[in-house]
Amino acid sequence: MTPQGSGMEIVHLLRAVTVELGLHSARFAQRNDMHPTDVRALIALMDAARAREEMTAGRLGAALGLNSAGTTALVDRLERAGHVRRVRGERDRRQVVIEVSEEAVELGRAFFGPLIDRTMGLLRAYDERETAAILGFLTGVRDAAAERD
Repeated sequence: MTPQGSGMEIVHLLRAVTVELGLHSARFAQRNDMHPTDVRALIALMDAARAREEMTAGRLGAALGLNSAGTTALVDRLERAGHVRRVRGERDRRQVVIEVSEEAVELGRAFFGPLIDRTMGLLRAYDERETAAILGFLTGVRDAAAERD
């Protein structure tokens, strides 16, 4: 196969992986009476927490492409379900930040944990150099997808 051909094979496989992960996420949303945007919001909030960044409603809305009213409805819905809480910011007590509840983290871990475990098992087959190449490639794809045209 030519480099161009194998490159397109990777692009098509990446698209298929994206579809499968989207379907997996949709099953989680459906089983837990959530909207797919709710799941994306929880992921954004957990990513922010992992990066030790506080997430305000404004930042969350921007990350999800929602307007202010949509963001408020989203956070209210997640809060009523016990998935998030509004708290005062650590850095600026005047700010209200959104945090994921431990119950929501456990709910996600119970559903996504087996997939994460299988993925980690696959990664163990690669050496450090190969893992760095995979990480670099996926980071590049993510960055390319995030570019605004």
